[in-house]
Order: sequence, then structure tokens, then C-alpha cells
Amino acid sequence: MKQIYLLLAVFCNTVLLSQTVLTSYPFNFSKELQSAQILTAANHATNEVFVFARTDKELTILKYNSALFLKDKFTLSPQYTEDTLLIGYSFSDDGNPTLYWSSGDGSIITIIKYYFEDKRSKALLFLFPVKTQTLRAEYQNNNSFYMLAESKSQSKLILYIFKNGLVEEKELDFSKFTFENNNATNLNFRQILKENQIEKMEPNEYNSIYKANSKLKVYPLKDRIILTLDNNIKNTQLFDIDLNTLEIIEKNFPQPFSKKTSKASNSFFHDNKLFQINTNEEEFVFQIKDYNSDQVIKHFDFSKHDTIPFKNSPFQIQKNNRKPTALKNTASFLKQLSNGTVGLSVFKNQQNIFITIGGVTEKTIVDYSPEDIFFGNNTKSFYSTCVFFESILDKNFGLTASQQEPLATDKIYYFIDKNRKIGMQSILKFKDYFVLGYYDLKTKQYILRKFTDGYN
Repeated sequence: MKQIYLLLAVFCNTVLLSQTVLTSYPFNFSKELQSAQILTAANHATNEVFVFARTDKELTILKYNSALFLKDKFTLSPQYTEDTLLIGYSFSDDGNPTLYWSSGDGSIITIIKYYFEDKRSKALLFLFPVKTQTLRAEYQNNNSFYMLAESKSQSKLILYIFKNGLVEEKELDFSKFTFENNNATNLNFRQILKENQIEKMEPNEYNSIYKANSKLKVYPLKDRIILTLDNNIKNTQLFDIDLNTLEIIEKNFPQPFSKKTSKASNSFFHDNKLFQINTNEEEFVFQIKDYNSDQVIKHFDFSKHDTIPFKNSPFQIQKNNRKPTALKNTASFLKQLSNGTVGLSVFKNQQNIFITIGGVTEKTIVDYSPEDIFFGNNTKSFYSTCVFFESILDKNFGLTASQQEPLATDKIYYFIDKNRKIGMQSILKFKDYFVLGYYDLKTKQYILRKFTDGYN
């Protein structure tokens, strides 16, 4: 499912967007398009960038230096990776990459390290216990590859950490904690996982409202994981997990008080701050709390008759990825917001804090063709209505009169939407900018394009 970055509504087609082609490499995937897969990755210890391009016939690895000049490459047969899917990567201390290939049922993870020094590879197998565990998320962090799984019989999450040819298994036990839904019914952790999909938030990057409206979110940090649960409309339940000691600390943050009966609430964790929203058709409450002290840093509340003081964009409504249109007032926004799930997303650059507040309704998945997958055409697979607005605060959480300028990720999704003959997109945060990698069907090249914040 394709992510849509909602700030596209803020600027129009006439804006000159900052983008630069960094490099390109020819790949003729005409006969192997169905099996082709490309992944772009950065080794943050060396600032080198790698492109992994595979088909059923071969795997090509491109190695770029920190200036994005091609430094080395090699091509090899897809030995051990037939009928598998590339799901992740890591980098060893010697700088060489390791790729992780999953079998169709997820029971076998083939781990292959690729050595640029002598153009060879070494393969290992990891047997994932599909009978006793369910994989819930996978991600890269600290040049390592992580798999987060759920126990099918116990109130536990199991975290697998892969690096340097080794795997660490860490059990995160939630059996001692109690959970409650809106009806004050007690639940165990397995029931929570059954009712909620875990959504992984990208630290220091923008996360779309489509992800951030999830009630159960995980935030991977260095040697630490934050897990937030907004299953109860009155409270955010937060778990701070130390990956060295496996200690889990629970903290509860009451939702900000609303004069009317709450209809929806949610939260977002960012930079040791918890951002919370609480809504109904009559009122909207927004609060920022310090995680360590529980102190309220900022509080806003307004009714449907008020003007929102911290709004830096119009109220927008977007249906089925069409061009967003404006809602006329706060009352219209709150009415639309109350029809679905609410969420907020927080992102910070060097100057300001950017907050997207909104809600999503009517998600529907239907059948779609392989061509739709390649071209990122989700009009057949994803239907939704989204309402939202944007806010900008300064670093001290003060109000600003700044108009929202497009961020790099705005431009990336704008570019993707305007170029239907590209596919296999990969977005990479690199240094102080973003790199979009994509395959251009017309030129038969894989292109790396640079995007930066702001207007040009």
C-alpha cells in the first residue's frame, strides 16, 4: 500500500521543487519485471550507499561513496534465494552488507553476507518458529536488522537482532501488565495484539497519518524501544523497554480533559515528548507533555465555533488520493474527524516542529494486479477519506506565523504521483537530505534523486 504524504495539499503544481538527479544505472528488467526487486540502503557508519537489485536470474550490488559516485559493484547468481523475498539488510563492522531473504511462508530466513574484497558470499539459515510466533514488524536500526514477533501462547514479544552473522533473541514479557478497553473490560496483552496492528514509526522522519492513526505504535530508538497504546480513550499507556536489561517500565498519561464526552483520542511520541489529542464533534483538545517529568508543556483546546490558534494550513479533506479540497471551518473539520480514527504525526527539522493532525475513514483492500503494484497505482487497492491540518511550532513549542513550506518527503510523494511510469521506489534518509531511488520503465534505469526541504 502506497503512503501519501498529506502536505502535498499545501503547494500546487506551479511550485519549483528542489530535486537533483544524483546518479543512474541501467537495468533491463523487461523480461523479469515480475520478479524484480530493488532496495537502497545506507551504511551510516561509513556514509556509503548501496543498491541491491535482484531478479530470478541474478543479483547486482552497487556500492556508492559518500558523494554518491559509483565505487564498486558485482553481480552474482541468485543462489539460495530462489522463490524468496528481500526483507531487510544490515552492515557488518567490516563495512560489508548482509541481506535477509524470506521464504514464502516466512519460516526460513536466508542470511547472506556479500564480500566486496573478493566478490564472494556466505550464506546462513535462520529458522523462524512460525508455529509458535507471528512476525509483527521488521526494521533496520543502528546498522542492524530487527524482527519483532508475537508469541502465540504467551503475553510476550520476541525481538531478534541480526548483525555480524549473529542473532540475539530477546523476550519482552508483558504478562504482568493489565490493559483496559473503553468499556472498562480488562484485557491481556495477546488480546491487545489480536485487536491492533503494530505500526512502526520512523524516528526523525515523517510518518503519515495513515500509519500514525494506529492505536498501537512502536518507536525503535538506540538500545531502547517505546511502545504506546491508545486502546482506552481516556489514557495513553506507554512502555519503555530497555534492550540491554529487558526491563519494561510502564507509564500512564491521562488524555487531556474534554468538557464533552470524548469520541476519539490518540498520541505520538517524539523526542521524549508525548503529544496527545482528544476529540468529539463539539471540541478538540491538544496537549504536549514531557515524558520524564509528566509536566504539561503546551495545552490547546477549542470548540467548533473557535479559530484554531496553532493552525498553519487550511483544513483539508482528501478522498481516494484525489486532490485535497478545503473545509470551510472548524465545525466541518470536527464533524469529519469524528467519523473515523484520529491520529497525529510529529516531525522536527533544524528550525521547527511540524505536526499533522487528522483522521482516516473507510479503508478498504481489494484485488489488484502486479502492474498496479509496480507502478504504485493504489486506486484499486486503497480507498479512504482523510481530513487534516498542519501546525508549525518553534523549538520552544511557541506559535509561529510561518506558512508551511514543502518538506523533502512532500516533494518525493508529489514526484511519485506525477510520474506513473516509475516503480520499485525506495526512500532513504541520507545526511541532511532524502534520496528517492526508483526504476524508470522508459529509460530502463534505476535513478537516485536528491530532495531537500523548502522552496526553490
